[in-house]
Parts: sequence; structure tokens; C-alpha cells
Amino acid sequence: ECVVASYVPIVERHMDEAFTQEQKEWQQIRRGRYVEFNLVYDRGTTFGLKTGGRIESILMSLPMTARWEYDHEPEEGTEEAKLLQ
Repeated sequence: ECVVASYVPIVERHMDEAFTQEQKEWQQIRRGRYVEFNLVYDRGTTFGLKTGGRIESILMSLPMTARWEYDHEPEEGTEEAKLLQ
């Protein structure tokens, strides 16, 4: 209940905001980092994959779309760069 009570107002406040293509690309790159963490470092995910768990169930927590860029560094001074500090 607490999560919903906190989350819904945030979504309602931002759901009509426009976003740029650059912001969408940044979102995809961050999702890629999440996927990387899940598949390489997360103990529960790696355990499930190594012990014959149902792969579809294990991968359901991953985002539907993601993006990878080698050694990506956001432009200095941008909001994206601030997030990584």
C-alpha cells in the first residue's frame, strides 16, 4: 500500500511531460545496464539460469527494450552526467 500511495502521485505529476529522443536513448542505455547487472551479477538470476530454472520466468523481470553502447559517457554538465556522480 505504501509503495502505491507514494508512486501514483509521482506518475500522475509526470505522465504528460514530453521527452526528447536523447532522453529516450539515455533511458534505453540505463535499461541495458540493468540487464547487464541482472544477467551477470545478480545471484538469484545466475542461480536460476545455472540450475535449469524456467528461463522465460527468469527473464520476465527484464525490460522489453534496452540499448548497449560501448564505454558510453554522457556529455559533461548534462542531467544524465549528474545522475552518475
